[in-house]
Amino acid sequence: MIYLLLSILASSIIFLVFKLFDRFKINTFQAIVVNYFIACVSGLVAYGQPINLINIPQYAWFPGTIFLGFLFIVIFNFMAITTQRSGLSVVSVSTKMSVVIPICFGLFYYQEAAGFLKLTGIGLALIAVYLVSLKKTTAKSISKNDLLFPILVFVGSGIIDTTIKFLEASFVAKEDVPLFSAVIFATAFTLGILVFIFQLYNRQQKLKFKNILGGIALGVPNYFSIYFLVQALRNPNLESSVVFTLNNVGILMLATLLGIVFFKEKLSTKNWIGFGLAVFSIILIAIVKA
Repeated sequence: MIYLLLSILASSIIFLVFKLFDRFKINTFQAIVVNYFIACVSGLVAYGQPINLINIPQYAWFPGTIFLGFLFIVIFNFMAITTQRSGLSVVSVSTKMSVVIPICFGLFYYQEAAGFLKLTGIGLALIAVYLVSLKKTTAKSISKNDLLFPILVFVGSGIIDTTIKFLEASFVAKEDVPLFSAVIFATAFTLGILVFIFQLYNRQQKLKFKNILGGIALGVPNYFSIYFLVQALRNPNLESSVVFTLNNVGILMLATLLGIVFFKEKLSTKNWIGFGLAVFSIILIAIVKA
């Protein structure tokens, strides 16, 4: 359970960093690319063993990390497009609600328990995620032409979590978790830096030092959010459907509280109802695991 709590904490710190990006006018794409490099280095340092780069492609999980790294970059760009066309609330709901995909994968593929209390808790958690994610100030109607991108964010985010669970359960040895995480970020960085070089060549971007600092601030918690999530998924006493539900709801609750404390954010009635449902859903799931 401690790994799950640490994953929630690390992911919530990411929320704080992103909020500061807006305040200090950090170029998000540049910071994201630097972040992937820092996250990769963090994983290599945490691995603490000699690394033979030639041997890395021989790991059974290596093709999966290439796929995940590709998705990290692609889904990030889809999120940016969704934010520009439909607003922050839409991309937030699409990302958070995608948890239903790994939950269903765990229930059906791994034949995880699906009792009444557990399913009720998961259902309430999904409703809570939706309600807490709604923001009046960013809400925006979605045209039919723009509907594709929130759907892609939803599906892509769900596939990322599902793939991480599948690779962790099937191929990744306990001692290889840091290296596994590092290679994912290395792939994302490689693809991201290629895009960035292309943008520099076409003078669409100009590298600034503050964007590098932003990437450094984001990279460390980003690495640990994945590392601790993988470790939580390895807990034999926690089913993946429970881990993903509690992780998602926990991040939303803590990030919301941090937003209230540090950024004086205001919650609507729907947000508070969602917050209450989130607490109740956690209680139901905890009762099932007790």
